[in-house]
Amino acid sequence: MFRYTAMRFGLFVGCFAVIWGLVSLRILPAGLGGSNLLWVALLALVISAPLSFVLLRGARDAASAQVSARVERSRANFAKNQSAEDAADDAARTA
Repeated sequence: MFRYTAMRFGLFVGCFAVIWGLVSLRILPAGLGGSNLLWVALLALVISAPLSFVLLRGARDAASAQVSARVERSRANFAKNQSAEDAADDAARTA
């Protein structure tokens, strides 16, 4: 999971750097007044999202499998604890 997050952040930083360079070279328009940093960040976010969807598919699938395994373990532990509580409750009622 950390690997996917780091890769996603790296892709955002890369897009930010490229867009910042293009704005500095006046290839892309700058923001109004002091909003240039916000403009570049929003544009980098919009561009990095579809790129990460395509480029990080394998890492996203691995992270998804990891999360799914954790959820299944939690469900199994919850069911085991619930059945133990039910058995203890039934034993207390019969005694």
